[in-house]
Amino acid sequence: MRLNPVFESMGSYPFVRLDEAKVAAHAKGIELIDFGVGEPRERTPEFIRETFSKSMPEVSLYPKAVGMPELRVAAADWVQRRFGATLDPDTEVVPTLGSKEPIFNLANILAGEVVVVTSPGYPVPGRGAQFAGKEVVTLALTSENDYLPDLDLVPWDRLSILWLNYPNNPTGATVPLEYLERAAALARAHDAILACDEAYSELWFDGDPPVSGLELADRTNVIVFNTLSKRSSMPGYRAGFAAGDPEIIAALKRFRPNVGVAPQEAVQRAAVAAYGDEKHVEEVRDLYRAKRDAILPALLSTGLVDVGGPASFFLWLQTPEPDEEEFVIAMLDKGIVCAPGSAFGAHGSGHVRFALVPTLEDCRKAARLLA
Repeated sequence: MRLNPVFESMGSYPFVRLDEAKVAAHAKGIELIDFGVGEPRERTPEFIRETFSKSMPEVSLYPKAVGMPELRVAAADWVQRRFGATLDPDTEVVPTLGSKEPIFNLANILAGEVVVVTSPGYPVPGRGAQFAGKEVVTLALTSENDYLPDLDLVPWDRLSILWLNYPNNPTGATVPLEYLERAAALARAHDAILACDEAYSELWFDGDPPVSGLELADRTNVIVFNTLSKRSSMPGYRAGFAAGDPEIIAALKRFRPNVGVAPQEAVQRAAVAAYGDEKHVEEVRDLYRAKRDAILPALLSTGLVDVGGPASFFLWLQTPEPDEEEFVIAMLDKGIVCAPGSAFGAHGSGHVRFALVPTLEDCRKAARLLA
């Protein structure tokens, strides 16, 4: 059997390798507290679960790719309340299966030769671009440049998509609106797309709430992706949306029926309920702050240095030694799982990422193990 050479060249998804290391630790009888993979493990609020269970239809039909009108309106209303931006639910919003699938697929529908991603960063935009036959150019994110890529290094004349992810995974950095304004203006001038992955927009530890690309005065050539996975502890529901330039949204609506990625009706109705409530989001945000306060001092006592930003549910830490793999192995021997920075690209080496997804009690237990 012959495989797609792009697929063969990629190797394992980074967290598959981390899973293999965890299996080896379990084989040694080590009980693990897992800060490695950024999958929320909090209880989905009861009102969302009830809405989902009550929305199961007696006759199950194929959902439409454009999504239910109620969900498009709910997402647009939430954007208005949260960011002060007005969206037309019929032309500027489309529901998605979380944010991962539309992020992966975007490069398939756009012209242009090059997709720009950042390192360290979420690997999915680059992998999607490779499958779409694009050249992937990587720009560095460092504490010295405030984790903002240098826009002067973007190959604008050949660009298809510039991917920005703020709040950033894995660094937790945020972005000024003025930076997004400049990036969007450059994209429009070169007939390219600015794509903003905002999966962590509702989680922050300190300071002002993160901004959104949807706040831009001119959203031409701009598309934003958001999800309920983190905001509402709904990763398994696969519920999110894409919003922005009506031409890009129209293209997504044409593309999506070909790959069958419309959320099922019960999920869409649960999403409507989730977008209509902020109390549970505030509680989730407070819980992640409490987890950070429980574990961060103990991590710093090991020699790690906190070099991350004020948002997301990640801690981005510089290791005492350049080879972060040694630190990750030492943590596994203590029963604590973290992700090596190199899993997020070459510029992540010398760092580790802790995802604050274990329970608060497990975060306190991990702090005691480190002490």
